[in-house]
Amino acid sequence: MTRVDTAAAARTERSALLRYVARRLITSIVLMLGVTLVVFTLTTLVPGDPLTAALGEGASQNPATVAAYTERFGLDRPLPERYLLYLSALFQGDLGTSIRTTRPVAEELSRALPATAEIALCAIVLSVAVAVVLGTLAAYRRDRATDQVVRVVSLVGLSVPTFWMAILVYQLFFLRLGWAPGSGRLSPALNPPPRITGLFTIDFVLDGDPVGFFDAAAHLVLPVLVLSLFTIGVLTRFVRTSVLEVLSSDYVRAARAKGLSEPRVITSYLLRGASLPILTMTGIAFGGLLSGTVLVEAIFAWPGLGTYAYQAAINLDLPAVMGVGLAVGLVYLLINLVVDLLYGILDPRVRLG
Repeated sequence: MTRVDTAAAARTERSALLRYVARRLITSIVLMLGVTLVVFTLTTLVPGDPLTAALGEGASQNPATVAAYTERFGLDRPLPERYLLYLSALFQGDLGTSIRTTRPVAEELSRALPATAEIALCAIVLSVAVAVVLGTLAAYRRDRATDQVVRVVSLVGLSVPTFWMAILVYQLFFLRLGWAPGSGRLSPALNPPPRITGLFTIDFVLDGDPVGFFDAAAHLVLPVLVLSLFTIGVLTRFVRTSVLEVLSSDYVRAARAKGLSEPRVITSYLLRGASLPILTMTGIAFGGLLSGTVLVEAIFAWPGLGTYAYQAAINLDLPAVMGVGLAVGLVYLLINLVVDLLYGILDPRVRLG
């Protein structure tokens, strides 16, 4: 192949990748609009009176107060009009005002979302690292003692309810042994770092505060451990299955026949061949971590998205509930977008298809 042909092939490859990215972005925008419609429709079907929940039994009996609240939050308008107004406000970054706290929902979500993201990111990184090692080891030692032990460990992780494990870990490591802090993101004696990312560990590092960093990291240990156990169980079984399918591939046997070392075969051929299904499952597992944070955050008094969603739900704070629904939907779409883009980078057949 001449240099001209190589340059033309590279341009074709870049063009295909750009078209693939553009298609995925357009699809994500359309899906986000669908998420707004679903979230709005579902929140209007919630039983109960949000005005009574927000004003209390006494104030809700006052017609003037009820009329003022109804007019302020547009509760007296037709549903299509309320949806269009809500959609118009969304394009301006306005998620509405919380009925419970009377503060902008976007402002409250900007404080809660980084707290949840911090434990979810740590949990998914830990889960993937442990699952790849255990799953690959189990596939290599198929039907041997190591494989059986790994399968039992993953089964335990899948079987134990997350909320029960959270209570157990809290009782054992905080109340009895005192090995780790039990609640909150920081010790009461410390002040939060200057807000840069909202992730306390990173913000303490950027602020040059090692004491704050280690304290924030210590508070992450128990919630991350609890959230990781279920994800490790899921991913370990999936990695084992994926690696077993690739182990018998011709290109893996060819790599061994060429005399490559076993670590080279594992990293360059085995895991690379199994990466696409593992990547898909990792994206699904990361989305599942967000739903699993509600009870974990409640037990560890973690001021994240789960705690905020719980408070909004029990108080029938519909703008806050819709804000949480949109935030979770947006995170899911971003995760799927990243997974799809990585698919296109790792496998040329995807972006050329």
